[in-house]
Amino acid sequence: MKSIKKTNPRILKLIDDLKAKSREQNVGIWRDIALRLDKPTKHYAEINLSKISRYSKDNETVLVPGKVLGTGNIDHPVTVAALNFSMTAEQLIMGANGKCLSIEQLMQTNPTGKGVRILK
Repeated sequence: MKSIKKTNPRILKLIDDLKAKSREQNVGIWRDIALRLDKPTKHYAEINLSKISRYSKDNETVLVPGKVLGTGNIDHPVTVAALNFSMTAEQLIMGANGKCLSIEQLMQTNPTGKGVRILK
């Protein structure tokens, strides 16, 4: 069977950085995300805004190890960190006074990963 390796340099660097941050801070959240991103791309999470709205609270931080899609509405401010955002999702999150971050930015601002909810 042919071995398939990732070729996207951003993903490769992100996985390495997540593992390093996990060892440095001695927290498991970054290691968990690194292992999820190390899987094939077809297994990445694709989360709609309706699910984020349903499972998050006001001013909560949500991490999506994949892409955030724009189906549904969000009615409260929430900080969402993800690998990618659709344009519609980004506009709706910003319209609800929320923030859109990359996983790299979340890792910089919250190195211990406290108060972060993972949606898959």
